[in-house]
Amino acid sequence: MRDDGRVNVELVAIGSELLLGQIVDSNSAWMAQRLAEVGADLFRKTTVGDNLDRMADVLGGALARADCVITGGGLGPTEDDLTRQAVAQVCGRPLERHAGALRDLRERFQSRGFVLTPNNEKQALLPHGATLVHNPNGTAPAFIVEGERGTIISLPGVPFEMKWLMEHEVVPYLRKRWGLEQVIHHRVLKVGELGESAVDHRIGAIMTASTNPKVGVLAHPGQVDVRISARAGSQEAARRLIGPTEAEIRAALGDHVFAVDEETLESVVAAALARRGWQVASYEDRTGGTVAAALREAAEERFVEGRIVTADAARMRLAEAAGEATDASGGALATALARAVCRLSGADVALAVHSTDAAAAGAASQMAGAATMAGSAQPQNLGPGNTWLAVAGAAGEHSHHLGIGVRGRVDRRRAAVAALSLLRRSLM
Repeated sequence: MRDDGRVNVELVAIGSELLLGQIVDSNSAWMAQRLAEVGADLFRKTTVGDNLDRMADVLGGALARADCVITGGGLGPTEDDLTRQAVAQVCGRPLERHAGALRDLRERFQSRGFVLTPNNEKQALLPHGATLVHNPNGTAPAFIVEGERGTIISLPGVPFEMKWLMEHEVVPYLRKRWGLEQVIHHRVLKVGELGESAVDHRIGAIMTASTNPKVGVLAHPGQVDVRISARAGSQEAARRLIGPTEAEIRAALGDHVFAVDEETLESVVAAALARRGWQVASYEDRTGGTVAAALREAAEERFVEGRIVTADAARMRLAEAAGEATDASGGALATALARAVCRLSGADVALAVHSTDAAAAGAASQMAGAATMAGSAQPQNLGPGNTWLAVAGAAGEHSHHLGIGVRGRVDRRRAAVAALSLLRRSLM
């Protein structure tokens, strides 16, 4: 077996409820992140239902490829909890009652005033020679089976039980067993106003040439994340490896990079407002308060008010109250509405999002506003219609046109991200 500071791990998530979509497998995602942080190589994750033959087949295939297989779920007391049987079958070992596991179960049940029933005693059955891993947070004992084909670590599926065991038992075991000394550190650059293909066009050569650090991209509505991952002996050494690549990517993407790591577009905008001591207000007529909610969450002390309008008559009344023209359209109307909200709220700067449906999309789609920000890219057309964004107030007046309507959650988020990006640029 390998003992060279590297370990190839596979994850097997067990449970028919995962295959049926009744539960989202967040456990595997969390374990994958934790394994990456300690330098383990994870090349495959598999989900299998509560069927003994299929479970054994999946585990056998995983053992043929990996040094270590980590299973999650199927260790409970019910008839469909079959993980211990599947592991025993694949490893060619009989199940036997483990004295330590049975003692833990009895003590746990007695401390709570419960009676240990025969089906709960089933949880004390472990493959012959398995190492018991004490689970202080639940009744399902975890275990480790080491054999000629590889190692299987079986963990319960309850998230807080699994996470405790990973942190306090599994990670230390992996470090000691395989001599893991390296770590993997990530740097995430968050990019706005460019689609995934545009980002790839600018940094594709960097991605292709990257090895350590490795560069990849992940698209979200209105945002693309560029992830730079480095493997080294320490976090500091990994950060040093990432530095030159990050500088090269920033040079290629320019000020489209709006945040890093845990920062969000909302938090960047909030920080820019705080530096100036400014207050902000917003107007929306199709996005259902998405922009207002984002501003309130990130910059509550700077957010004055959000006007959420659902009827044309209300929009006209708002413009009239502020002395703005009511016969404008497109970008001009969005700018007039931003001015109106800024004036009526007393804010230093205001952000407006004005959308039209597909019926108005024809001629209006050609109107991008007189002061559209340079360098902005049109998104792929999703919901039919048009959306105009505008900023007015102490930051000047800026507007931008999106060739999409607002028909659902993804469209609302895309429009909100574009609006906040416009506000960020205006504050720059």
